[in-house]
Amino acid sequence: MDFKRIASALIGFPGVVAILVFANNYIVDIVISIVAIIAIHEFYNAVAKESKPIKWMGYMACISIAFIHILPLVMPIEYIELLKTIIIPVIILLLFLHVIISNMKINFRDIAYTFFGIFYIVGFIMFLALIRGMENGKVLIWYVFFAAWATDVFAYFVGKYLGKHKFSEISPKKTIEGCIGGIVGSVIVVLIYTYYINNFMNFEYSYIYVMIVTAILSIISQIGDFAASTIKRYVDIKDYSELIPGHGGMLDRIDSLLFIAPFAYALFTFF
Repeated sequence: MDFKRIASALIGFPGVVAILVFANNYIVDIVISIVAIIAIHEFYNAVAKESKPIKWMGYMACISIAFIHILPLVMPIEYIELLKTIIIPVIILLLFLHVIISNMKINFRDIAYTFFGIFYIVGFIMFLALIRGMENGKVLIWYVFFAAWATDVFAYFVGKYLGKHKFSEISPKKTIEGCIGGIVGSVIVVLIYTYYINNFMNFEYSYIYVMIVTAILSIISQIGDFAASTIKRYVDIKDYSELIPGHGGMLDRIDSLLFIAPFAYALFTFF
């Protein structure tokens, strides 16, 4: 892991901590919205060789994340539920309307890439805002980040020094040993975190549940990483951008978090 990668992580980590620990839900929603805008911009630039995505629709979808906790204050709950029900049909309607208005200058491939970008990035990352807004959200959100980060770090080092069996041609540097190391390492890190909050913050989270949930999230995290690699291989790029030295673009940095977020929300709600 090179110096730029380590330096970027050391600089960015305090900012993430400050926002997630001290900011209110509205500020967190705005920050997640900005992150989503950067990520979807990188995605649309990446697929520009294959299509002409309707970028403004993607940006507007990202901005909507900033209103997740504001809408319940100004709109009756039944209207919000109706909005949730029709939002995808409305997006698809607007996309096909672009095809009609442009007289096929914008085609089906263009709107397919546009919709996928919205669903993949906005539809997934919004669950980070929902988790942060849950009861004890300030504690739960770190399970998501620690699961993703620890999986990434342990998979890298175990794979580098102990890896012998290649996992997939999608990402040739990844090994089976690295994938297993990522799962084990993330479970260890999250158990330490759980021990801390149980003993110093008066929580009573089950270590067995935590192990199960973390193992599941770690596996999903690695699938998310492979998914991002699949897209990059298809459009023939190494990184989505050079925004973060040593890490690539915003989407390179959050690809695992994207996949984890909706499943973490479901698991937290279930358990």
